[in-house]
Amino acid sequence: MPDSNIILASASKSRAMLLTGAGLDIEIHPADIDEMEIKENFRRKGADITATAAALARQKAEKISRQWPEAYVIGADQMLDCGGNWLDKPTDMAGAAKTLRLLRGTQHELVTSVSIVKSEKEVWHQTDHGRLVMRKFSDAFLARYLERIGEDVLSSVGAYQLEGLGAQLFEKIDGDYFTILGLQVLPVLEYLRSEGVIMV
Repeated sequence: MPDSNIILASASKSRAMLLTGAGLDIEIHPADIDEMEIKENFRRKGADITATAAALARQKAEKISRQWPEAYVIGADQMLDCGGNWLDKPTDMAGAAKTLRLLRGTQHELVTSVSIVKSEKEVWHQTDHGRLVMRKFSDAFLARYLERIGEDVLSSVGAYQLEGLGAQLFEKIDGDYFTILGLQVLPVLEYLRSEGVIMV
């Protein structure tokens, strides 16, 4: 057994900070799954982005649960839909700039799914949506933004970090703040309380 009975099956610093910031004692064991292949398979089958995000979150948690079946394993995934285009995390700074130019002046949707698995069985899940409108920022602002934030943008599917400098990219946001950051913290906490994992 791990030292904690809560495992985060994600390498996301933001998700880890959300959970530890809420007072949870967690271990982090990122799940190595082929996300691109899974996404492509779901698209070929005609699945929508919501079902795809939910499947990715569940599969991440299931994989880690095989190693630690007695733990509550939290898997999460976030996908971005811009006019029917599913965007992935940029792989380099040029890709981040391309993503932000595509999103500039438009509305896009973030789909965040979280799954909790115990003994290799999904015991709880939730998928939520956020809608965001980027302002029409200048090329000069974009260059300055990327210079200041650096490669941290590569950890975000939209190449932004709303909790920091990325807030300046937007003119309107509809949706739960935690959902947009990548993990629905309040419902997760409520479920863990209901199971007696954390104090009521």
